[in-house]
Amino acid sequence: MLITVLGLLSVFPPFALDMYLPAFLPIGRDLRASATGVQLTITGLLLGMAAGQFAAGLLSERFGRRTPLLVCLALCTAAGALCAIAPTIGVLVAARFVQGLTGSAGIVIGRAIVSDTARGREAARIFGLLMGILGVATVVAPLAGGVLTGLVGWRGVFTALALLSLLMFLAALVAIPDTLPEHRRGAGTARVVRGLLLDRGFLGYALAFALAFGALMAYVAASPFVLPNLLGLSTATFSLAYALNALGLLIVSTLNARLVYRFSPHRLLRTGLAILFVAAAALAVLSLTGRLTEATCLPLLLVAVSSLGLVLGNACALALGRAPEAAGAASGLIGTLQYAFGALVAPAAGVRGDRSALPMALIMGACALLALVAPAFMKGSPAARPGRSRVFED
Repeated sequence: MLITVLGLLSVFPPFALDMYLPAFLPIGRDLRASATGVQLTITGLLLGMAAGQFAAGLLSERFGRRTPLLVCLALCTAAGALCAIAPTIGVLVAARFVQGLTGSAGIVIGRAIVSDTARGREAARIFGLLMGILGVATVVAPLAGGVLTGLVGWRGVFTALALLSLLMFLAALVAIPDTLPEHRRGAGTARVVRGLLLDRGFLGYALAFALAFGALMAYVAASPFVLPNLLGLSTATFSLAYALNALGLLIVSTLNARLVYRFSPHRLLRTGLAILFVAAAALAVLSLTGRLTEATCLPLLLVAVSSLGLVLGNACALALGRAPEAAGAASGLIGTLQYAFGALVAPAAGVRGDRSALPMALIMGACALLALVAPAFMKGSPAARPGRSRVFED
């Protein structure tokens, strides 16, 4: 039951990001906004998530897991309702920022709860399962968004997001316990954050996670323009291609939950990043040579997105495994890095999106390469604190 509810909390980012992608053009038309203006609704959401995850992580260390979660989800529901009635693009961007700021509490506190209750390979298994649930959400979100946009318009999509936030609040109210003991609350928050920032091992895996998420956001932000405008895909075909890529992520994430008992999460992480880099490099070469077609682009995107099933869950588990005694703060810091990178790359990936896939491919490849290098921060890191498993990391 607990994992099911944690899975529900983790679906907010893909639904908030992906569900309204098919409505980009209607939003721009109705609110008289440019493509860049509409993309700012992604940036506003991601910046809100970046700030909100760090704040929620610290609040969960000070006041426990349950109370901050419930307050944030209630505010997220209100922000979703404001998105649905936004009269201008500026109001929509601002409401999306608040939606991200408060809605991010679900995923960051959910990660902390997993870290409170599981360690090592078991934690990696649970994170892999949550990634699988996230993959299902990523499959459903654009398809549901496409249907809702046709039936009730883009405002109906945001109404559905507000109802999802309300459902998350009710589920958390009923099923989420407070897994942080009273004696561990509120002590030395500044010291804990400083310790995390000085732990090069934690930072290495946290950066790998954030960079991999940056690659995913480059794809999310650019694909609504690259696939229909450059490759000529219809809205229905785009939604199908997007869903197939998400299905690939789901399958690999589910497989990863089994593989962590045969191979170390660190090895699986490196394998996924290597596959992502090769696929992105091939996309870049085909774009430069003018040979990028539907037949070459779609399979490469499928491989690139699917490879993240070996990356995100393992990187998160490895990073949190470095700080079992400060899971809330660590989870918040990971989330801040994650969505800060996403907010930075989303607008850049959409540059010339109607004429070239090169910016998207270059950003995805650069993120993969840097993420491969990031765990080198492990070298010279402080000695493992109690609760860490070197076998788990090696």
